[in-house]
Amino acid sequence: MKYANQYLLSAIQIMNLYDGSMPLAAYLKKHFSENKKFGSKDRRYIAHLCYAYCRIGKAGSNLQIENRFRIALFLVNETVDGWEILFDENWLNHWAKHIDSKLEFVKSQYPEFNSDAIFPFINAVSKKIDASNFSVSHLIQPDVFLRIRPGKYDAVRKQIKTADIPFTKISDTCFALPNSVKIDEVVAIDRDVVVQDLSSQRTAEFFSKIERDKTKAIQLWDCCAASGGKTLLAKDHLGVMDITVSDIRSSILKNLAARFERAGIKYFQSVTSDLSKPNPTKPHGIFDLILADVPCSGSGTWGRTPEQLSFFTEDKIEHYTSLQKSIVDNVISSLAPGGYFLYSTCSVFEAENEQIKNYILTKNQSLQIVEEQYLIGYHQKADTMYAVLFRK
Repeated sequence: MKYANQYLLSAIQIMNLYDGSMPLAAYLKKHFSENKKFGSKDRRYIAHLCYAYCRIGKAGSNLQIENRFRIALFLVNETVDGWEILFDENWLNHWAKHIDSKLEFVKSQYPEFNSDAIFPFINAVSKKIDASNFSVSHLIQPDVFLRIRPGKYDAVRKQIKTADIPFTKISDTCFALPNSVKIDEVVAIDRDVVVQDLSSQRTAEFFSKIERDKTKAIQLWDCCAASGGKTLLAKDHLGVMDITVSDIRSSILKNLAARFERAGIKYFQSVTSDLSKPNPTKPHGIFDLILADVPCSGSGTWGRTPEQLSFFTEDKIEHYTSLQKSIVDNVISSLAPGGYFLYSTCSVFEAENEQIKNYILTKNQSLQIVEEQYLIGYHQKADTMYAVLFRK
């Protein structure tokens, strides 16, 4: 690659200035907008360097930044991809080896490099998580996962194959695609497929535990609806339901309404509410199923936003657990007798998961656990989530 050294210098300059106060993607967009000299290819290579650098987290933090960039490129890239000018022959000879061998080689060159430091909050992670494998998984960019909606499998498969897009069939309802694919140019998003992480799709396993009267519509409240992905999943698996969604942001609910229209959902109730505050606005009535995909650290998704490995601070966990307790306290009173409450996060931290589960049980003697599990995705280029289903 002709300009590899210049790209490296540019990436070093960017990461020396970046402070984590905004997402890296937004920062890079702003930087390139202010520096018009970079063409599209330049931006792509420099951005790749920056993201690779973020993927090693705090590992080797005492090393010179130029050396950390080289280590990151070596570990993140499966092939050299034109970066060979930055490496000597010894590194190039180890490039095609398995990640475990590559990590051993890096440690032989830099003994202070510890891969467990890639994810620097291991002590806060649940004991149900394989900490070392989880840490190393951040070196690999997660895939894009499509959830195929009922009756759409054949059409979606044909469209993807016609477009000559590489994909892996995970199941009859899920395909995995490379992250770089512009899938919205190929298939009808929300109508035929939903872009949804594999572990998030697996939340449907909890819906299979729900006992219901199929002659009646389920009264559903998605209390932290965000983009509405969990509601769409519930609708596809549970059938007829009366839908209520709420979120703290009216703009989010406006976008959600447009998404529901694309997905064929015409009737639903929408409430703007901050459920972390005392006596919040709540929808009227009681519900057979309440989904609480609560605000969290997102620590199970940092493979997609690897800058968090360096800029998240552990004190924020307490901030999120406080929010989670307040939301839970405010919504459980709306659960019907015999109804189900699904608490979920995209976090790997015990404080946001098992400890909140225990908090819920302590404060709500009428609730019993139906199912609890970590939806582990770090071995499948996917996110890792936690969910627990209660019944009243």
